[in-house]
Amino acid sequence: MTRIPRLSKPVLTLLIALSLTIAGCQSSSAHTGQPQKAEAEAPVDAGVSATPASTSTSTKPTTPAPTVSIGHVTALRLADVHTGWIAGDGQIARTDDGGAHWKQQYAGSAAVLQLFALSSDKVWATLDNGSGKSAKLIRSTDGGSHWTAVGTVPNQSFLHFTNDKTAFSGSAVTKDGGVTWTETKKPASLVGDVYYHDAANGWAVQGGKGKFTFLHTSDGGRNWRVVMTRTSEVDPVGSVIRSTGANDAWIELIGDSGMTQTSYSLFHTTDGGKSWLPAIVKNGAGSGPAPGFTMEDSGHYPSGSGTGPGALYVVNPQTAFMGGQCMACDNPNTVAETTNGGKSWSVRKDELAGYGSQYIAATDASHVWLVATDHEQPSVLYTSADGGRSWRKAFAFDAL
Repeated sequence: MTRIPRLSKPVLTLLIALSLTIAGCQSSSAHTGQPQKAEAEAPVDAGVSATPASTSTSTKPTTPAPTVSIGHVTALRLADVHTGWIAGDGQIARTDDGGAHWKQQYAGSAAVLQLFALSSDKVWATLDNGSGKSAKLIRSTDGGSHWTAVGTVPNQSFLHFTNDKTAFSGSAVTKDGGVTWTETKKPASLVGDVYYHDAANGWAVQGGKGKFTFLHTSDGGRNWRVVMTRTSEVDPVGSVIRSTGANDAWIELIGDSGMTQTSYSLFHTTDGGKSWLPAIVKNGAGSGPAPGFTMEDSGHYPSGSGTGPGALYVVNPQTAFMGGQCMACDNPNTVAETTNGGKSWSVRKDELAGYGSQYIAATDASHVWLVATDHEQPSVLYTSADGGRSWRKAFAFDAL
């Protein structure tokens, strides 16, 4: 029998202590060495009440990474100078610090077409339902933390609410918050969509051979009257109408396109259509004259910026921002601002990158946001606190 040597007491004590230390390190690494893996966030489909899924982790990062995965921005809306929403291909995110940080509030399978907000709490969104004609309407009453399905908007025109119950989308109106919609009487030969400022006052553009006509209703579409007729060498192919008062209307007419240029004209009235100011006339060598004008009119009216129209955002009867785009330029996106109702425009010098759609939102003459999108690069948010004289790159939205 082999005799095992007897260990002295000091050596035995040292071995026991060493074994306890090793065992302690192995068992504690699962709790303190690395954070536990967070639970996967459950997807929230379109039309379902969407609450951000909670994640559990043993440690909290001191500074969260400012990333929001929105593959392609499709809408922008502001509630005030600090608070706004951005939307994309199935996502909605909110910021409360002027665009520096964003929190995703909604995720679904359908692209978000539009956003509209009455306040920092009341916000609506339309979702693509695949029909190409109508859209699903969802709403939130707590600033976007939770979303519920409301109904179906019968078209995909510009949506805007005037209060909790009343909204307009082209010729359609709802008086129950979007649950049901009624079609109003539409003029024939429309160019673009009807636009209603409120339940009584609406505007429309009517096409004709060698001319176009502006129409106004003051009785909710039951009767339309002609407020301006103008001859035109080109027929407008589209229109954008915005209004900030019962007697206020801005009407943009889109002309022909060629050589990466698009001609357009912008008219403004503040007296219910009795008189109209040619606010912008954009002629182009490749696109031809703007609707209602000739090439000889070049230089006699403000021409905005870029070689074609970007986004139009109207703040009030005096203040508006008109985006411009030049698709043959290295940095296509520019902005012009008016603070005198369109009589003159200040074309801002900064040119911003992005060859996709442009989105503009503003709260006043100073605070304006612009999102420039691109087909290959992430969409980028730029903000300005001086009416576009200078821009700050606030956020780049990572592609999915």
